[in-house]
Amino acid sequence: MANLKEIRNRITSVSSTMQITSAMKMVSAAKLKKAQDAITAMRPYAEKLTELLQNLSATLEGDAGGEFTTQREIKKVLLVVVTSNRGLAGAFNTNAIKEAKNRAEFYTGKQVDIFAIGKKGNDVLSKTLSVVDNQSAIFDDLTFDNVAKISDMLTEKFVSGEYDKIELIYNQFKNAATQIVQTEQFLPLAPIKSDVPVSTGDYIFEPSKEEIVLTLIPKSLKTQLYKGIRDSFASEHGARMTAMHKATDNATELRNQLKLTYNKARQASITNEILEIVGGAEALNG
Repeated sequence: MANLKEIRNRITSVSSTMQITSAMKMVSAAKLKKAQDAITAMRPYAEKLTELLQNLSATLEGDAGGEFTTQREIKKVLLVVVTSNRGLAGAFNTNAIKEAKNRAEFYTGKQVDIFAIGKKGNDVLSKTLSVVDNQSAIFDDLTFDNVAKISDMLTEKFVSGEYDKIELIYNQFKNAATQIVQTEQFLPLAPIKSDVPVSTGDYIFEPSKEEIVLTLIPKSLKTQLYKGIRDSFASEHGARMTAMHKATDNATELRNQLKLTYNKARQASITNEILEIVGGAEALNG
């Protein structure tokens, strides 16, 4: 059994760790509220934009998406992987990185490159795969305008023929304890299908429906990427809050066990001292 000093040192160490994890949990909870409000407020807009694009495209004939819907033989694939810049978030980063590796394996025989958004993904994936860009700084100022610049970069890479397919991998926020890894096709645009009946009302379009669709598509791509990064941002804080909550509970349990061990060791030490005193007194008397 460890001596009393060693146990006291361990109790002090565990208590300090518990204070740190508890503070990180509260910070993540505060950030989560803001991030959750942002993604919750954005989803109706993103869904309505998608619905509008579907309704317009469903009434058009032929290839209405222009260069954004060009289907080419897949030789070069770009995976946009959204992770975080910091760790201590449970399996949040690991799940996204694992999915990226699975997708890269799925495209075996083809050129697969990584476009990293997040330092953790860049650090791990750069060891085994080709990372062509890293936009980790986006989290320092996460706005639609800044994300739109990244979306324009990705769109240019596809339109120019540099890549034949671009996929987006991120953690979708469900709640603080649940994040779902999503893989979405970014470009080319998949054929738009909708189960909702399309309105056939008599509308006058200005400019033409074709021009409206071609204007909406870039905006829809920017919104899709922004929504994915916002989802990932909220998921990160939810995962970190949950991880720190579990760490705090584990530290509390370990501290209680150490205190119990310390008390038992102290009691045994006192008992031994009493026995020695009694034994010495009896020896003197004898």
